Amino acid sequence: MAGPLLLIAAGGTGGHMFPAQALAEAMVRKGWRVKLSTDARGARYTGGFPHVVQVEEVASATFARGGAVAKLAVPFRIAGGILSAVLGMLRDRPAVVVGFGGYPTIPALAAAWVLRRPRMIHEQNGVLGRVNRIFARRVDRVACGTWPTDLPAGVDGIHTGNPVRAAVLERAGAGYIPPGDYPMSLLVIGGSQGARVLSDVVPAAVAALPEGIRRYLRVAQQAREEDMERVIAAYEAAGIMAEVEPFFRDIPRRLSEAQLVVSRSGASSVADISVIGRPAVLIPFAAATGDHQTANARGLVDAGAAVLIQEKLLDPAGLAAQLGAILASPDKAVAMAQHALGQGRPDATERLVALVEDLAKGISA
Repeated sequence: MAGPLLLIAAGGTGGHMFPAQALAEAMVRKGWRVKLSTDARGARYTGGFPHVVQVEEVASATFARGGAVAKLAVPFRIAGGILSAVLGMLRDRPAVVVGFGGYPTIPALAAAWVLRRPRMIHEQNGVLGRVNRIFARRVDRVACGTWPTDLPAGVDGIHTGNPVRAAVLERAGAGYIPPGDYPMSLLVIGGSQGARVLSDVVPAAVAALPEGIRRYLRVAQQAREEDMERVIAAYEAAGIMAEVEPFFRDIPRRLSEAQLVVSRSGASSVADISVIGRPAVLIPFAAATGDHQTANARGLVDAGAAVLIQEKLLDPAGLAAQLGAILASPDKAVAMAQHALGQGRPDATERLVALVEDLAKGISA
């Protein structure tokens, strides 16, 4: 007998697709059939999904891109997608439908609502995305990757956490070596958007640290290719050992070895920092929709695991003061690492699986 069907719908960014992949992998292992509904952009991320997952590509429609004619056509494209999804669900009725955000999730979630199929959404950030906000009152469960999450009035969320990669789970709760008079690692990571401000400020802030800290410091910093030359030059001028690359493929290892992390507060970065458990200085991306990166940072900051610096207030002197306060106080750094672990949800995927299985039993459908 074929297993029950899970329909996963996710938009075309890694932030939506990676948690969707984690759930797909877990449900396949449990004997479920899994279909993925996404757009052409999301299809680029499907290489890591189990090969038995059927990928259905839907036409993406968003009011955020295109000219006036394209925007006028959006409602018709969405309506066509919903009709197609309804017909598909009548042919092969999913036991549960899960949306991970993004416009490509509209057809599946709307069809599930029309046909009253058990359904839920997972929001990765501390502020609901546009589509998840639309459906928050029209689903049976709202799973939250970041806590607390800004939810519409009357909507209750369940803190599942954000699923993290297997390489992160392998280092969950890795032993923390506090800062001291021996080589220390400072990891600086920023997403592909807006990381230039970190290239502008972090090298100067590190150079401004007291010599007693600076002499032991080793820096690994992600920087855009166009910024690399000047970032490397800045560290060399200050006599600081630094690795500067556009992208580190071994972030979990570097996180586990770091005494301190400077990072944007994207949902995945916050999840990785908390699952491994490291002190952090978080600088939210100022242009993030709904200022969701500030919301993402709130849990770690309120727990005493991280320091928040808004981008508009970021300068070398202020950042140096925060870095120095942590690196000069081993006890404080250890406490921050422990508080970070307290915010981690290494079992986020299992929590999502439990919600799917409960919905399939008809608890709230």
